[in-house]
Amino acid sequence: MNDELKGEVTRGARALVVYPQMRGKGDLDPEARLDEAKGLALAIGLVIADAVAIPIREPRAGTLFGEGQIQNIGTACELNEAELIIVDGSLSAIQQRNLEEKLKRKVIDRTGLILEIFGERAATAEGRLQVELAHLDYQAGRLVRSWTHLERQRGGFGFLGGPGETQIEADRRMIRDRMAKIRRELEQVRRTRGLHRDRREKAPWPIVALVGYTNAGKSTLFNRLTGAGVMAQDLLFATLDPTMRAIRLPGVEKAILSDTVGFISDLPTQLVAAFRATLEEVTAADLILHVRDIANPDTDAQKRQVLDVLGDLGVLGSVVDDDVEEGAEPGIPIIELWNKWDLLGPEHAEKLHEAIAHRKDETIVPISAVTGEGCENLLEVVSHALTADSKVYSFLIPAADGQRLAFLHARGEVISEDDAGEGSEGPLLRLQVRLAERELGRFQAL
Repeated sequence: MNDELKGEVTRGARALVVYPQMRGKGDLDPEARLDEAKGLALAIGLVIADAVAIPIREPRAGTLFGEGQIQNIGTACELNEAELIIVDGSLSAIQQRNLEEKLKRKVIDRTGLILEIFGERAATAEGRLQVELAHLDYQAGRLVRSWTHLERQRGGFGFLGGPGETQIEADRRMIRDRMAKIRRELEQVRRTRGLHRDRREKAPWPIVALVGYTNAGKSTLFNRLTGAGVMAQDLLFATLDPTMRAIRLPGVEKAILSDTVGFISDLPTQLVAAFRATLEEVTAADLILHVRDIANPDTDAQKRQVLDVLGDLGVLGSVVDDDVEEGAEPGIPIIELWNKWDLLGPEHAEKLHEAIAHRKDETIVPISAVTGEGCENLLEVVSHALTADSKVYSFLIPAADGQRLAFLHARGEVISEDDAGEGSEGPLLRLQVRLAERELGRFQAL
């Protein structure tokens, strides 16, 4: 293989994006899928020379595409001076190698492209570990594609020597050892995160998690609600690492808002596994806010992708599964936020308002994270959802019991507070307090 094919993807390279359109597969239409692939390429500074969708009737085991299609791709590269080919699908190591040999250009698939983005964007130590683990997992089966020295043998051990191990076996062993080390480090991160989560559960503050398709506007909304400076751009995967901030809600002293990594269709399995520790924050949430780009024509397909990931995490319960058995564990409540309302025309907005009115079984809030439209209403809806299980309780407490009195004032809504005479511990107070069920348990534990 030519030496120029061994290098990494470089910024400013001209890329041809090719979407293999499989018969009967895929929720997104070809144009939307090409737009998404171009967005991924732009996210790491590549220049889009051209983008084409190629229908695949029967995938070829060795090249995915047919010979005529490969010739067309080569011609398009020549005409557009493309030095890189991005196949917006999954390629086996053999397919990738064969395509590079036939086209004389570097070829990467969707997984490789997303890994490049994640490798560039990961900011925290945890994020870098997760990305490195995913990279190593991806590369382990592709060593033979990139190197020519891997069949050379190394000397054996002991007095007699022996055939030893080939270089590829040695490199794979080094990758396995490094992956094992990273997994141990991530396990420590997971334990630390678990300790933090346990500490938060002992605190009275509910957790609200933002989830959604990448570029749906989660980070923009997060910044508006919390005043944080999280990176928010019109860019796929602008933020990768989870961020948590405190917010104030009507009737709730404090809540924790968590911004998570954006989801995407066909997210590489290596990344789903690697980022499980990050996504575990969603499983600990009291409420999930699903941010949708309602102005995107494929918003329904994007919703299905998000719900698929949430289903894999086990947080949906019976929320979207009509076939769940009676008596099953309920899922975490989900509120849909129809974001980018400011981008809609009047007729489109009117139709969506009618759709919301007819969907009585779901909580949907139209918002614009950029202009702030609907955000005040959103806070009211979130507050109501977090206090929906609240009931009014009557407590008789000694006036000197400052800890329990302070708890009720801070964690509940004190409706009335009256003198109740004398008790064995001195003056008593009778309080009528609206309190959530989880807060009642914490109060009783004091």
